[in-house]
Amino acid sequence: MSKYATGLKRILMAFLVLCALYVTYTHLTGISTEDWTDEQGNQVNANDDEIHQWAIRSQVQAAEVLDDDATVQEAAAQIEANIDLDEFPAVNVTATGYTAGSESTGKEPGHPAYGITFSGVPVSRDVYSTIAADPDVFPIGTILFVPGYGYGVVADTGSAIQGEIIDLYYETVNDVYNEWGKKDISVYIMQYGEGSLSEEEFDLLNENRALEVFTPPI
Repeated sequence: MSKYATGLKRILMAFLVLCALYVTYTHLTGISTEDWTDEQGNQVNANDDEIHQWAIRSQVQAAEVLDDDATVQEAAAQIEANIDLDEFPAVNVTATGYTAGSESTGKEPGHPAYGITFSGVPVSRDVYSTIAADPDVFPIGTILFVPGYGYGVVADTGSAIQGEIIDLYYETVNDVYNEWGKKDISVYIMQYGEGSLSEEEFDLLNENRALEVFTPPI
């Protein structure tokens, strides 16, 4: 018999032995190749679920909860102390303050558009406040952190708000002068907006008392 035929015979015998071993294994264990593949896939999915749940738990544990009775100024200070602003893009702006009144908007109480921003969201001074900005610089819905003021959500625009200028909402003229005035300051982009903002989206931000864990925008 030639060496070629002998080698081929040995390969065939080895294959038959492997087949016999496989049949014996599946018969004794009751596990097929398909079952084994499914089991491995389920194990991978289970591991993915465990990692996902761990990430959620870690985020919740890391989130600082704002004091229920904290003033807006105290909440802003608490936020600033618990986030690493250096991770977020900074933009130098001139920040002024405005109100919903005629001194800022030309509208009086009773006007159908009184206290309503360009986005349709009512003005608000809270943990997340409505602010005005140039949408070509900060699209509607963008969330900024303004040191000394807190989170500002771009909801409004203005004819005088062009370029790197933002207008921070306050409830009264006295608040504007006593708490802010006019400042040149670096603000931090926490999240870019998509050009729109609903009242529901804005309200949800303020309903959550846990400090939002933002991912620095790319």
